[in-house]
Amino acid sequence: MWHGEQLDLEAYLGRLGYEGERAPTLETLRGLHRAHVLSVRWDNLDSFLYRSVSLDLADLQDKLVRRDRGGYCYEQATLYAAALERLGFRFTALSGRVQMGAEKILPATHAMLLVDLDGRRWLSDIGFGASPLAPIELVDGGDGDEVTIEGRAFLLRRTEITPGADGWALYEPDGRGGWMVRHNFTENPQYPVDYQLGNHFIATSDHSPFNRRPFLQRIRPDRTDQLDGLNWTTTAAGSAEPDEKRTVEPHELPKLLSDTFGVELSAEEAELLVERMRQLEG
Repeated sequence: MWHGEQLDLEAYLGRLGYEGERAPTLETLRGLHRAHVLSVRWDNLDSFLYRSVSLDLADLQDKLVRRDRGGYCYEQATLYAAALERLGFRFTALSGRVQMGAEKILPATHAMLLVDLDGRRWLSDIGFGASPLAPIELVDGGDGDEVTIEGRAFLLRRTEITPGADGWALYEPDGRGGWMVRHNFTENPQYPVDYQLGNHFIATSDHSPFNRRPFLQRIRPDRTDQLDGLNWTTTAAGSAEPDEKRTVEPHELPKLLSDTFGVELSAEEAELLVERMRQLEG
């Protein structure tokens, strides 16, 4: 279904720097999940610059693996699904609604995988940007049974997603001593064609937030860097608020992307990005 047989597995694992076991076990899943999150950056540059994002596996391998570029959730989850399929994992693709504290119902435009292992199920969400550095078991965390992953706290709870539709919500600290819904989701299976539909909306719709300005995230074990337009923040692991906030000029973006986010733009892409940002400022 996810064309795992067409994946250059050696190139993908090399891109991640992964040298661990390949049997479809929890140990392997944890290793792949962490390596992917730390290696493949989250960015929306193609949707911002071109309003066009391909989910064809050959294009994803060229972009995310061979050219060492980043992408957003649909790109990353599609590539990751091909790798898990090739390695023999059983999983279900899911779609979630990113909330980040919003009260209204937002479109289901976040892609993630639910992996089945020995009667237990693990949420493997590698494409959020500041994703957890490990899969989270799909069990109700109740009122306070949080999961801490390398200094970052999460809480998973059963909840009502929309009236009459039950599902799950993943929470993160809200900075005020409580919890905020990061995203919620149901267990309804998603297929490549469903991801194509969501991807088309995110890349092309006037209602999408991800084709209006550049947005990048890079997570490291000790911190997360985020660029939202011209606003660059750095947040320490375990902190709910940024430790540093800076505003950059459009001409500084190509160097910032290279030095901080590990994204190397071609001369044409760098010129186009600077021009687009100057247009937005004007």
